[in-house]
Amino acid sequence: MKKNSAKVLIVDDEAAQRHLLGSVLANWGWLCAEADDGETAVEKVRQGPFDLVLMDVIMSKMNGLEALRKIRAINPAIPVVMLTGNAFVPTAVEAIKLGACDYLVKPVDTERLRRTAEMAMRHRQPEGLPPEPHGGQPFDEAGRIIGSSQPMQDLWEMILQVAPTEATVLISGDSGTGKELVASALHYRSLRKNGPFVKVNCAALAENLLESELFGHEKGAFTGADRRREGCFVQAQHGTLFLDEIGETTPAMQAKLLRVLQEHEVQRVGSQEIISVDVRVITATNRDLEKEVQEGRFREDLYYRLNVVTLDVPTLRERVGDIPLLADFFIRRCAKRNKRKVKGITPTCMDVLNRYPWPGNVRELENAIERGVILTKGEYLDVESLPLSIQRWLSMNRKDETGPEGTLRSAELQLIVKTLIATGGNKSEAARRLQITRKTLLNKLKKYGLDSSLS
Repeated sequence: MKKNSAKVLIVDDEAAQRHLLGSVLANWGWLCAEADDGETAVEKVRQGPFDLVLMDVIMSKMNGLEALRKIRAINPAIPVVMLTGNAFVPTAVEAIKLGACDYLVKPVDTERLRRTAEMAMRHRQPEGLPPEPHGGQPFDEAGRIIGSSQPMQDLWEMILQVAPTEATVLISGDSGTGKELVASALHYRSLRKNGPFVKVNCAALAENLLESELFGHEKGAFTGADRRREGCFVQAQHGTLFLDEIGETTPAMQAKLLRVLQEHEVQRVGSQEIISVDVRVITATNRDLEKEVQEGRFREDLYYRLNVVTLDVPTLRERVGDIPLLADFFIRRCAKRNKRKVKGITPTCMDVLNRYPWPGNVRELENAIERGVILTKGEYLDVESLPLSIQRWLSMNRKDETGPEGTLRSAELQLIVKTLIATGGNKSEAARRLQITRKTLLNKLKKYGLDSSLS
């Protein structure tokens, strides 16, 4: 990161301290925004990315440690350096445990401040990557699906309640949300966890091939059937069979599935032998099956057999708070898989990930991270490492900040910030020195997202 491009948020409830630090940082060519309490700081981080946060520990509304927790939850890529009036060791230890890069004792020595800030913005972290839990699957160390958002907490509570039962479960959700992961969690939290977990994508096979896949076939039952084959219902005996994209099956296949669910029996294609099966069936779909029933494309009786319990998987936009956790997991997994020394993600890039609408959900995020890990030239993913589709979306949702026009905007922004710092935040005086009206200054501050940054 270039020093003159650094954007720093200064958080302190004493205006004199904020302005002093702002003046020092402005002389280094860094852009500064201010917050006079922890709540304001959290909201500013939520609104846009910063390359560094300098934050006091003791503040009236929300103290620095609580604000640190919330900032880390929004964007863990932002380095935070805590400022304290005394070297109280327990407080410093707590700050480091919560994710602070370092802490400085006030009054701050400017040279140490610069060294600490530059080191923080280089994202110095311990070498090596932590071990992956659960064989590289997106589960945390406690075996839960990664995600701390309320929708995911609600979903996990339902999984824990339903998993130990024998109920047939229908998992609904958009493509890429992780329906197979939910099915896996249901199986491995069930009483059948020591039995097989067999997965079938119903949309990937033609009807005759799907019938053979599910029920098996006898030797000679059709061209190419050179030996007997047991189907997935038999393979999943005493375990769980997961039928993904169940909404893509034909009416004829739906009738056969209904019979199996009712009778707990299957017949191999080309055989008269009846085989009893003891299998729990979990299905998933990205279609509205109730609407499919109403329009005659899905059997009503099968729908009610499958829909004993429905679990709705939220889209990634409905659980945006989980994006940093998922991104961190995918970076570690992709770096290990591709033998790349990628440690994390820049604050600006994380901000883009948080704002992008993710039509492809978690699967799209995973693919974007893997592409970035493979193509990045540094140790941290930046915006340039993201897929072109995301970069095109970004260019359509903000003005281009490159080229002559972008350079002028950057120079204008730096001049405004320096003038405001020189006037102690007095907007009327700053406007006079800039030879513009106060209203024009307020409009420019709003355009740059700094309308309330300086008091």
